[in-house]
Amino acid sequence: MARVVELKYYPVKGCAGVSVPEAVVTPAGLAHDRTFLVIGENGVFRSQRRDPLLARIRPEIDETGTLLTLRAEGATVIQVDVDVTGARRAVELFGAPYRGIDQGEPVAAWLSEVLGTPSRLVRVPPEHDRVTDGVTPGTSAYADSAPLLLTTALSLDLLTERIAERGGIAVPMTRFRPNIVVDGWGEPHAEDSVRTVRAGTAELGYSKLAIRCAVTTVDQHTGARVGPEPLRTLAGYRRSGQGGVAFGVKFSVIRAGRVSVGEELAVTSWGEPEL
Repeated sequence: MARVVELKYYPVKGCAGVSVPEAVVTPAGLAHDRTFLVIGENGVFRSQRRDPLLARIRPEIDETGTLLTLRAEGATVIQVDVDVTGARRAVELFGAPYRGIDQGEPVAAWLSEVLGTPSRLVRVPPEHDRVTDGVTPGTSAYADSAPLLLTTALSLDLLTERIAERGGIAVPMTRFRPNIVVDGWGEPHAEDSVRTVRAGTAELGYSKLAIRCAVTTVDQHTGARVGPEPLRTLAGYRRSGQGGVAFGVKFSVIRAGRVSVGEELAVTSWGEPEL
């Protein structure tokens, strides 16, 4: 029997996540997930791939989504009254054009100081209508692609064993930045074969394997790159025909609802793994 053991959303893309005992599952994933984006002066999004210090920023968003609080070690705490009606500006995410609502000069100055480079904060506009790709199309705010990333404890256990065999140091699940962590499907990477699943009152549909990048080599507490794990070890047994290495699965939302830690996940259809 598989159960949810952790739920986490990431209010600001690239920054720290917020673990919760229960979450609303919207058509765009867990409520408040990646609704804010840090951009450079040219409107291009910032990512831990090039700006690993994003990991040091710890956001909190109130339940209504109207007050955002940002913290970082060594910096003052800043609160942002979220603007959802302001002028839209162009932003770029993985080369694709979108729109964002700039959240003002004080938070821009705060981010620029913490990251050491000129930066601004935008929020996804209410009319955002992005369509994500994959086997089950969906929608998301500023997530990389599909709205939900699911990983399993057993898959991490296997990775930990493989890293130890190479004399390396284990990595925590936080390196993979999942939304839903599951335990109990019986074997590592069983998630690769899940095609539709009920989580609480929500239903999720398989989108694609999660191809991992250099973000997994960033310490999610300090913002320091501490590679080569887990990519080095994953390359030995999790190479994907799509290129790169896979860990975890991305899902789209078929039916919105609510999900809680401890709830059972009921798989309603299985398929052949794409790896």
